[in-house]
Amino acid sequence: MPESGRAPAQTEDQTEDHIRQGIPHAPAATAARRAGLLVTLVLGGLTALPPLSMDMYLPALPEVTRSLHSPAATVQLTLTACLAGMALGQLVVGPMSDKWGRRRPLLVGMIVYVLATAVCALAPTAELLIGFRLLQGLAGAAGIVIARAVVRDLYDGVEMARFFSTLMLISGVAPIVAPLIGGQILRITDWRGVFYVLTVIGLALTLVVWRFLHETLPPERRHPGGVGEALRTMRGLLADRVFTGYMLAGGLAFAVLFAYISASPFVVQEIYGASPQTFSLLFGLNSIGLVAVGQINGKLLVGRVSLDKALGRGLGIILVAATALLVMTSGVFGDPGLVPVAAGLFVLMSAMGLVLPNTNAQALMRTPHAAGSASALLGTSSFLIGAVASPLVGIAGETTAVPMAVVQVSCAVAALGCFLLMCRPWRAAPAK
Repeated sequence: MPESGRAPAQTEDQTEDHIRQGIPHAPAATAARRAGLLVTLVLGGLTALPPLSMDMYLPALPEVTRSLHSPAATVQLTLTACLAGMALGQLVVGPMSDKWGRRRPLLVGMIVYVLATAVCALAPTAELLIGFRLLQGLAGAAGIVIARAVVRDLYDGVEMARFFSTLMLISGVAPIVAPLIGGQILRITDWRGVFYVLTVIGLALTLVVWRFLHETLPPERRHPGGVGEALRTMRGLLADRVFTGYMLAGGLAFAVLFAYISASPFVVQEIYGASPQTFSLLFGLNSIGLVAVGQINGKLLVGRVSLDKALGRGLGIILVAATALLVMTSGVFGDPGLVPVAAGLFVLMSAMGLVLPNTNAQALMRTPHAAGSASALLGTSSFLIGAVASPLVGIAGETTAVPMAVVQVSCAVAALGCFLLMCRPWRAAPAK
């Protein structure tokens, strides 16, 4: 390879032809792609592990508070630390995977995840638990960012959008079943048992990755630079107006989702008087709606409707649903009751199935040369924007759902504006 780190011209030309035709970039990628269902399950497991790490732990929070003799606010920091680790870890792991390939950073991240999770199960104090939850999030970020990069290595065009929709089916089930699994674990053991189960899951997934997930980034497509090179690569990606438009549109849509997750327990149970069982049912139905529309997008729309058109319609539906929620929760037409509000939340959540896979696909299609760094930026921006937006839903106290709807409308307007003004879909060439 030349000293610049670039492949010979003939190889680059061949790669560009492969990209245009939707062909994977290397024999190893072709072999991995042929694995089909197995690769789908492995990548789905990697993307589902972080939600499991967050949500299986939720039912145990009161018990952790009592066991470690710490205030609830301190124990809540264990969630914040894990979320922050997932956001920041992607910025580190993504460029590493562009330099050293996908397998090595992923395996290292999974091993660190298993060790950190095991220490969490043994933590004697809340402070130690917070520290190792941060490390758990940093290591778990490897699965999120590298799974997206592997999809970029293996697929292009409409095939990539279909694969992201399939991943949404697998990873979308995790937030539904994780609290249920955590609750059942607490019936037979204490909160430490949740981390023991996560340790076993992480260890099993590590072995599966080591055995079945082959390298998908050939040496001639890697970047030899260090941190400085990674930062320059990210700066170059952010200088791409269209890539940044898709990144911001996806991140702001994710903020709408975070606002729902943060506020819905309070809105459904405290304001509208529903039981915890009713809330769990509605939460599950909304998650099913998101997954179902994601499958409609992948199986029926992709290849028949342009990705930009499906994305634009999804953003429009989210904006309409958020506006309807704002009207209902503000009391313009009186107290609407739970059913209309639940219907609005269902429509809003379901439309995410059109937005999230298509923003990822469109952004990554522009970055075959730096899929790891691009995936890191996509993931980190979504987590950070969502983390900023979610606390705002409770800014007016516990007696109104208006702040949730205001945050959702604002983020939906901003997402649609970024998509139209920065991506300019009417100028895009039709996808092959």
